[in-house]
Amino acid sequence: MAVPLRLTMLALLVALTPGAKCFSGPVNASPGLRWWLFSNFGASKICPELNKSGLPLKLQDGGPTVGRFFPTTCNVDVRGETQTVTVNFSGRGYAFTTVTKRITFDASASVEYRPDFYLGEDDIYVWGKVNRVVTPPNFQVRSVENPIAGAAASAMGNLSNTFGNQIVAGELTRGFTVLQNWDTDTKTFAMGILNPPAKPRTPYDVSEDEAYTFANETIEVNYGQRDYLGPFEVVDSDQMIGMRMFNQGPAVDVMVVTKMVGDQWRNAYVEGNLGPPPGPVAAGGPLQPNMESRPTYRVPPGSYYIVVDNTNTAGTVNPPGVNLLNPVGGPVARISFAAQLVEE
Repeated sequence: MAVPLRLTMLALLVALTPGAKCFSGPVNASPGLRWWLFSNFGASKICPELNKSGLPLKLQDGGPTVGRFFPTTCNVDVRGETQTVTVNFSGRGYAFTTVTKRITFDASASVEYRPDFYLGEDDIYVWGKVNRVVTPPNFQVRSVENPIAGAAASAMGNLSNTFGNQIVAGELTRGFTVLQNWDTDTKTFAMGILNPPAKPRTPYDVSEDEAYTFANETIEVNYGQRDYLGPFEVVDSDQMIGMRMFNQGPAVDVMVVTKMVGDQWRNAYVEGNLGPPPGPVAAGGPLQPNMESRPTYRVPPGSYYIVVDNTNTAGTVNPPGVNLLNPVGGPVARISFAAQLVEE
């Protein structure tokens, strides 16, 4: 579970100008200078960036995203004597497994990181190396969609909690890598430590794009489920949200809603309520199978969720129901996408 992922936005070096590239040699050669830059310019950015959008959850390396974790609280303790940063965070999320179907939860933890970075020729590498887990993950299940799995969880010592803690603890101890491109400021996230010139695997090659890329991943949205991508921020009136999407599976709905509407809708989803959006849909439409779609959403400045819906309770697509021969499963939409901020 990629809970600490976006803390990675230790994007301390966002504070540096492009001209800082000229000083890469001295910076790379000096651990003390790197710590000074991070502690003065990067530490304060961790929580604001962590709270910006949901973090993708995966069951295995290279696998599709099966859920999201949305931080709600965050604070940072910087310790100069040990050159470490402790991030204390909590939030809510959802995921899908074939055993539980949709499982929703609250989670919190405190993790001490030893941050570092490297100024490369094309990218800035930012690392969060786990120094220790200060407070072990507290994973509390809110709902389990499959009633059989829920009953089994209670009877077997809360299987769901055990399963959740295994994912959280496993991912927390891996650390993370953030790549920030010098030219576009696009950030790419990966669990684990990647050393230059290694790059994380993404479904779309956006290395030549001038647009800022919010997210670039593959998701699985099972029948009766949805995924809340973002929220993504549009700053100026001449900017738009551009999507590249390829759907391997049944047709699904893609809906754009404001952050206010999306937060309410997502919180209801985490509570186990599968209903329509509680407010207007700003844009969107069906995403058909086995073909690439490149919609561009012109919306006023603000923050927006892109909601991928594979249910009968929202949107215009009426997906087929669960196969009686496989009552636990159903049609799965496997979607590769890149979300970008494009300008006219």
